[in-house]
Formats: sequence, structure tokens, C-alpha cells
Amino acid sequence: MPDKTRLYSPDKKTIATIDNGELISYQVDGIEVMHQKGDLGWGNTEIEMFPTIGSTKESQFSVQTPRGEAKLDQHGILRVMDYLPITIEKSSACFHKKYIANTQLSNHKFPNKSTQQWLNWPYDFEFIKTFELSNEALKITFEVKSEKNMPLMFGFHPAFKIYSPNIILKTIDQHISLDTILEAGASAYLLEDCKEISIANNGSLTIDVKTNGFRHTMLWSEVTNMICIEPITFYPASVPVEKLHTGFDYSSGYEKFEVVISTGSN
Repeated sequence: MPDKTRLYSPDKKTIATIDNGELISYQVDGIEVMHQKGDLGWGNTEIEMFPTIGSTKESQFSVQTPRGEAKLDQHGILRVMDYLPITIEKSSACFHKKYIANTQLSNHKFPNKSTQQWLNWPYDFEFIKTFELSNEALKITFEVKSEKNMPLMFGFHPAFKIYSPNIILKTIDQHISLDTILEAGASAYLLEDCKEISIANNGSLTIDVKTNGFRHTMLWSEVTNMICIEPITFYPASVPVEKLHTGFDYSSGYEKFEVVISTGSN
């Protein structure tokens, strides 16, 4: 099966391209919505943050769990695992990752960007990611299957292409400029209890992001050509690194999260 998968909406006006489970392109009427690898800024188009969010370097890459310390680099362990396809259809695709408790996984950031060579987590889990492309939107669903009471945080980290530095991020009660987000720096700009946000003044398209299952949204960028809109269950900058574990939720055995990306005309 090829690494890259292209999904087409029923009306053929939108195309989503997925590379080994990562959304790398979402084109609407020929206009690219997502930040492109190789462009100035972040080196990815999107990642998941699981089962922790945020940096662990200052705590020697250790995170407390009810089963002892886990060794995790920034944003957890999921990012060093490979997706395997489950189903591929014309307008939908499903991928998963399975982890067996205490398996040592090689940290791809070692040694150039991290001093932690091996990562581990003391629980089994399966992480399922499904893309569904309709004429109106791209829906991404995340499912976590695990034993009950597994601690977890979850965040999705997609980057969107900016066509104008004069963009306005709109929520129900706020308008945020790109300059405000740039000033927030590495810790990101927090929107508490925010589950819906739009990017306006961005070329010919507005971008709407709606979420379900998350508590908050972070906004992050260090450049003027992309913006990351990151739904999260916990904001890691709210606690010292050694207290990161206080942000855990505890699984019911099955958790589900959704992100819906749609577009409109400016």
C-alpha cells in the first residue's frame, strides 16, 4: 500500500493527502489550507500529543504515573510510533498505532535534539485515527482504547497556511491577532474552554475549526506564514514541569475526540 493516500470529496472539489497517517495537504478548490513541510516555520503539518502534552526536558524526561515513572520526550510517545492502515476508501481512511506496556521505543530526536535515547509508557493502548472527507468539511476522529484508569492527556497539533499576516483568529467572544500569538512564545496562547475558532482575513478562504472532547485550545506560531490551532485536554504551561502529572485525566477504557475543519469565503 502506498505511503501517501489521497481522499476526494464526493463533488471532487476538495482533496486531502495523508502520508503515513499524517495529514499533509487539504486543498479546497485548489487552495491549500495546511502548512507545508519545507516552508518556513514548523517541520510538520500535524502531530498528536499523547499521553502527555508539553516539554519534559526540565524533569529529566520523567513523568509520574500510578505505575511509576515513564520516560517521555516532548508531547509523549505517540510521535515515535508508526501508523498502520486499517481501511482506505475514496473519501475516508483509518489508521492505528498499538503499544504494549513498557516497550522501549527509540527517540528519533536523540542525539541531535534530545539526550533521552529511549521512551516508555507503563500501559497498553491502541490509538485509532480516522479521516472522513465530505463536500463541506474534513472530520478527523481520534479513538483511544486502553485499560481503565490509564492516565492520559491528549492534544492535536495541526498547522495552517497563512496567506496574510493580518489574519484574525475569532472565537465566540475574542478576536486575536497574529502579533498576539507571536508574543506568547513557546508556551503558546491559551484559549480556555474554547472548542470553536475561525481564521479570517486569510486570503480568499476563512478556516473554521470545531472540536469535541477537548477542553481548551492553544495557538502557536513563530513565523508569519503559518498558525497552529491545537485543541488540548490540558495546558502544560499552567504547572511546573515536575507537576505535569497533575494534568492527567483517567481513561474509562475508551475515549473519543473529534476535530472538524471546514472553509468558507472571506
